[in-house]
Amino acid sequence: MGILSDRSKYAVNPIREEDVLAAQLAEQGKNVIKLNTGDPAKYFKTPKYIIDAYVRALREGKTSYGSISGLKELREAVVERYKRMYGLNADAGDVIVTQGLSEAIAFIDGALINPGDSAILFRPFYPIYMPQLFFYGGKPLFGDYIEEKGWDIDTDSLGKAVKGAKKGRIKYMLVISPNNPTGTMLSRKTLTEIVDFANEHDIFLISDEIYDEITFNNAKFTSITEVAKGVPYMVMNGASKDYDATGFRLGFMLVPGTDKISQKVKSKMVEFAAMRLSANTPAQYAFAEGLRNVREHEKSVKAMVKSISDRINFAAKLINESEYMHVVKPNGAFYLFPKVDFSKLNLRNDKEFTSGLLKEKYVQITRGSGFGKEGYIRIVGLPPKDILEYSINKINEFCREHKKR
Repeated sequence: MGILSDRSKYAVNPIREEDVLAAQLAEQGKNVIKLNTGDPAKYFKTPKYIIDAYVRALREGKTSYGSISGLKELREAVVERYKRMYGLNADAGDVIVTQGLSEAIAFIDGALINPGDSAILFRPFYPIYMPQLFFYGGKPLFGDYIEEKGWDIDTDSLGKAVKGAKKGRIKYMLVISPNNPTGTMLSRKTLTEIVDFANEHDIFLISDEIYDEITFNNAKFTSITEVAKGVPYMVMNGASKDYDATGFRLGFMLVPGTDKISQKVKSKMVEFAAMRLSANTPAQYAFAEGLRNVREHEKSVKAMVKSISDRINFAAKLINESEYMHVVKPNGAFYLFPKVDFSKLNLRNDKEFTSGLLKEKYVQITRGSGFGKEGYIRIVGLPPKDILEYSINKINEFCREHKKR
């Protein structure tokens, strides 16, 4: 028997799989353009008022372990935000602070999934959802976001997804809106249909809303909190995107229900949180300030979203002028998810595409198959327009050089 566990094979992240090669190329003096990670703090400075709050917490010696569930001041600020923005009545006890949403996902699968249990995921999905599910012996059941519908969900496919599944073995259904990787949002009608389906089949509903304030092109975001009536559910959100603080590694789970299922889930999440002692204490004070200083936050996020929308719209136009790609125009988050016309290329798949692009043109993107959609690529649209234009030109150049003759 080898030293490694069987489950260790699931420790993969397609977004970072080319990082070693990219670093090697950079060490060789190549100018590598990294469009693989969605890190706004690399392009927009974390707001000064949040940084000041972090420094203040450090200077005041607030560096010890914190509460298991998270700083009460932060949890109360989360509740205030959801009341202000979405009319939700919740309590600080409904919030569990995590070290980013990656930890939240690990808590969810650790708490809910037994070997043989299932979870409903929608393709394309955020890549970390899948390995965490596999870690605990779970298996995915798939619904789909449909490109022809602007990447809205085909709720009619849900019946097929759960057909044959044993009652009680589908532990949760997870949606993300605005979506990573497509940059699109679910309609209120679709979310209502998803809630109805979850109610009908007694499925715990989870909504990843980490990009809920990064919306543009006159699109309106609907939180699951506005439509999830009668169904036990959880919202995931955090500091990384709206508050431009990825390195803080702070997320939260909000479980506002008073039903038995919600109470059990909340209680178990707190026990999981106790196993890792606490999240980053000074960062929690800073995030609490970020949530409560609404005036400063609105100024910061408005400016950031204006720049993001300009860059995304610019890049989408360039992509749709390409002979080799087309993309549904995003209206949220900061990603573009073009479909590549492989019928015109001497390339077998999107993995070969992304690997070759990095080696030959020094542009790092992510393969769509890592998100559950073969034949697509994900491009992060955060860099300035000149970098995006240069990169898209390089992608087109790469396609021309690999065009079928």
